[in-house]
Amino acid sequence: MTRPITTRIAVVTGGTSGIGLATARNLLERGCRVAVFGQKRINVESAAEALSRDFDSERVVARAVDLAASAQIGAFFQELEDLWGKPEILVCNAGMSPKGPDGPTPFQEITLDEWNAVLSVNLTGTMLCCQAVLPGMVERRFGRIVLVGSIAGRAMPRIAGTAYAASKAALAGFTRSLVSRFAAEGITVNVVAPGRIATEMAGPRDSAANRAAVARIPAGRMGEPEEIAAAIGFLTSDEAAFINGAIVDVNGGEYAPL
Repeated sequence: MTRPITTRIAVVTGGTSGIGLATARNLLERGCRVAVFGQKRINVESAAEALSRDFDSERVVARAVDLAASAQIGAFFQELEDLWGKPEILVCNAGMSPKGPDGPTPFQEITLDEWNAVLSVNLTGTMLCCQAVLPGMVERRFGRIVLVGSIAGRAMPRIAGTAYAASKAALAGFTRSLVSRFAAEGITVNVVAPGRIATEMAGPRDSAANRAAVARIPAGRMGEPEEIAAAIGFLTSDEAAFINGAIVDVNGGEYAPL
């Protein structure tokens, strides 16, 4: 059984709903102080209320931050440092996957604005958050970074658009680069790649897309946010210290790179 991570400071981006909120709960249960942020203020307020109700409110911070705005990212991490100190754990979960009524934008119709918007959140925002926490991790010679990828970045994309798939696939190269530079500093960087998970982004469980997904998933069901959070939580633990540069696929067997 994984021992609690007492008193560590964790940041979860996109931590106000879905996988991110489940991850925040997992880390709070492990004893961490957890700061979450999201772009939608209504989700931020709801997450702050729920987490503060279920855990010690002194161990919870929730803020509205736009990952496409570097100044907001910098201000968030400075506020957190002033309040608690420098984070030892970073979970980069925030992401965007534009879809219309008929699904993702067809490739030839993707505008430069849409392409840049997706990469600015899913990839550049991740880079900026890592830049913010790594100096403190190097000082302590300890750090845990977990990036939330996607089956769309691992296998043939079935539902996701091109920009989303490209941004998630890019996390593998990004992770290798950080591992090569920071592994000797006691810092691990890993990717968790979820399959089809029952979240707001996935839409109603009984939608045509989700029914089709369940039909091809060997487990015969969609995953739950808590199952992704459990994998993320383990990778932040002391027991996972020798797991570095890994991609952990959590998809019910839909993609099995054996």
